[in-house]
Amino acid sequence: MPRRLIDTHAHLDDFDEMEPIIKRAREAGVDAIIAVGANMRACRLTLEWAEAYPGYIYPALGVHPTEWFEEDVEETLRFVEEHLDRCVAVGEIGLDYWSREARKNKAVRRRQREIYVRQLEMAVEHEKPVSIHSRGSWRDALDLLLRHGPDRAVFHWYSGPLDILQELLDAGYYISATPAAEYSKHHRAALREAPLERIMLETDSPVEYRGNPSEPAVLPKVAKALAELKGASIEEIVKTTTRNAERLFKI
Repeated sequence: MPRRLIDTHAHLDDFDEMEPIIKRAREAGVDAIIAVGANMRACRLTLEWAEAYPGYIYPALGVHPTEWFEEDVEETLRFVEEHLDRCVAVGEIGLDYWSREARKNKAVRRRQREIYVRQLEMAVEHEKPVSIHSRGSWRDALDLLLRHGPDRAVFHWYSGPLDILQELLDAGYYISATPAAEYSKHHRAALREAPLERIMLETDSPVEYRGNPSEPAVLPKVAKALAELKGASIEEIVKTTTRNAERLFKI
């Protein structure tokens, strides 16, 4: 039986209880979740979630561009690489030039790039796709990916310039639709521009949604918002985005 919905990007480590989150997700029609890491704690907990729900939660491990300041990055990178055989992707990785630390500090942006490239090369070596954060850094995130990364990637929550969007689409990469598909001007513009065959769905849980933390169970709302943007049926949105996710993550 084909899957219904796949949440391709959720930070499940931020939730205290597993069972209620998964129960509500299943009831909402979510048949698989890609759980992403961000730092050592998140990566460890992500693996615990995947062990608790095998065949339903698929782990992706990585060091987020804003999550390395207070930990041993080398130790975390070693942990990620040691456990990649259990993962469907390297993520969430990337660059964030709009973060408070990076806005006026070239050294921070340089260190972000170094950590990003290390993980791109890791993904190539282990034949894994990458889930990329690129806020305020879309040009560098794409250029470094093209130079150092794998040929499978998704730009999570893409809200950047449309010319860079076209370049990443031309390279065969994907973008994701998030709860912001309901309201974000730049995110909505990107989703209108990209063909449905290059879009997948995510919640980025627990990012705020309508004043409350989101969770995978809100994914049907994302599908509905994308259907309205694309002038497509919910059935077409679900079928195509699910197929895209299965292809990218090989699940």
